[in-house]
Amino acid sequence: MTDQTPGATALRTSYLGGLTAADVDRELSLVGWVHRRRLMAGDLTFLDLRDRTGLLQASVSPEFTDAAGTALARELGAEDVVRVTGTLALRPDPNPELPTGEVELRVRSMERLNAAETPAIPVYRGPEEELPSEELRLRHRSLDLRRPELQSTLELRHRLILAVRNHMDSLGFLEVETPILTKPTPEGARDYLVPSRVHPGEFYALPQSPQIYKQILMVSGFDRYFQIARCFRDEDLRADRQPEFTQIDVEASFVGADDILGWMEGLMSRLAGVGGAHATAPFPRMTWDEAMERFGSDRPDLRWELEITDWTEILGKVDSRILQGAVEAGGRIRGLMLRDGARLSRREIEAVEGRAKAAGAPGLLWAKRTQEGSSGPLAKFAGEEALDAMEVEPGDLVLVAAGSDGMTSAALDAARVPALEAVGVPVVQEHAWLWVTDFPVFEDHDGALGPNHHPFVLPHPEFIDSLEDDPLAARGAAYDLVYNGSELGSGSIRIHDAELQRRIFRILGLAEAEIDRKFGFLLGALKTGAPPHGGIALGMDRIVQRFAQVPSLRDVIAFPKTTAARALFEGAPTLVDPGELEELHIRVRTAGSAAD
Repeated sequence: MTDQTPGATALRTSYLGGLTAADVDRELSLVGWVHRRRLMAGDLTFLDLRDRTGLLQASVSPEFTDAAGTALARELGAEDVVRVTGTLALRPDPNPELPTGEVELRVRSMERLNAAETPAIPVYRGPEEELPSEELRLRHRSLDLRRPELQSTLELRHRLILAVRNHMDSLGFLEVETPILTKPTPEGARDYLVPSRVHPGEFYALPQSPQIYKQILMVSGFDRYFQIARCFRDEDLRADRQPEFTQIDVEASFVGADDILGWMEGLMSRLAGVGGAHATAPFPRMTWDEAMERFGSDRPDLRWELEITDWTEILGKVDSRILQGAVEAGGRIRGLMLRDGARLSRREIEAVEGRAKAAGAPGLLWAKRTQEGSSGPLAKFAGEEALDAMEVEPGDLVLVAAGSDGMTSAALDAARVPALEAVGVPVVQEHAWLWVTDFPVFEDHDGALGPNHHPFVLPHPEFIDSLEDDPLAARGAAYDLVYNGSELGSGSIRIHDAELQRRIFRILGLAEAEIDRKFGFLLGALKTGAPPHGGIALGMDRIVQRFAQVPSLRDVIAFPKTTAARALFEGAPTLVDPGELEELHIRVRTAGSAAD
């Protein structure tokens, strides 16, 4: 019968990390990597052995180790793979910082299972040592992944995904796999295209999401679907995105938004328990219009209470071309009141202003008051009377943006958290969950209409009749889940009527032939009797990142891409042999070459 001890195999008795004083006097065979080696006098050698569960000290001495093992211990290098056999004993010098620090293995015999070259990057990192550059670590990912921090994060990812499956199963959802090779459809980003060898000149697309397939599953009567789905988007370079990512994909029939939101609150509460966070349902809700007005963002960070204030009525009367010109052009004057912010230096204020400029603002006007008086560009424009009307007190700092709502919202959102952190304002809650609801159905893309979420969002009934006349006013049954200022997921109630769906496509500028070519299979399915349905997609990578509290998505993915969408470890993408290209009916033209 197979040994059921965790980690037990033909080569080992158990993992390293779980051994304690309760295991003293056990005869053990253990395996692992040589983490560190310490040579002592009298042929005494201490080895720190490592596996994914932790470290254990192995003591090698002529007193209890055979001659071959004693000699081998003096030759071992970092990251050599070894097997040691011996007796577990109490350490004469316990290490309270190590979970296995009470015990050590007194090695009787040892063999080297594999020798390692000198590591290109160190796996061990002391508390004062910096990591090698990220590019170097990604090139040597097999070594980088041995770091306990990464192994712990990927283990957390496993436990979170397992919790997702168990929770969704408990709610009666079925996990169904949808195709990876599919049809190109516009969903907001470019598709990765895959050429067909057997159908010359035709291409598959890798899915940006399983959106249409999960809707068709609802039409097919599956009622409740979920999937841990792999998705692909050929986007421009962005630091917080990966070209391939994982999402928790959910869809259900005969539901309203409250059903989806309630299920996801239960799921997040369960995942937060696994990830060391906290989530208590129900989560607060805020409409998109309210979020943009109060915080300038559709993913506001509610760990702080600071909101945007509209000072148009007060500052619009100030003798300033900048302020009056913004109002005359139809804009507003909005800003942030930072209590105790007057202690920030000019350099610190300029750093915050830099964040607003990066978000598209020409700059911020600011004023601060102290017991000695007021200072700053806004103070010069506005004067003491306007600052009094704004209720600026000694010790306060005011940051102001003037212009269109789109510009001022983006600028003040970008400045809000950096300003709060610079002032040192404490958070009012560590785990701030929020549903943002009732998003616009459409948005303006440089004069052309585009979908705000995607073109399958069901408009609210009061906007149905005026969709063509005033599309930008339409609000729909779409919702986003926000945690500490990060969007974790996005979903909606879908259009289940084929004619309404066709209207939406027309409003987006698609011709009838294009609608039928791209979405005919969906419209045909909706005509066969589609139930009301809706769902959501949650970003698994981002959930793990937030719960693990690591700075980059690349820290929660085993083999990530760089911001340039390159896989440095395996060297992808790469050139392909001309013969393979010919078999795929593809000819590559370099930039500047003449067209055929």
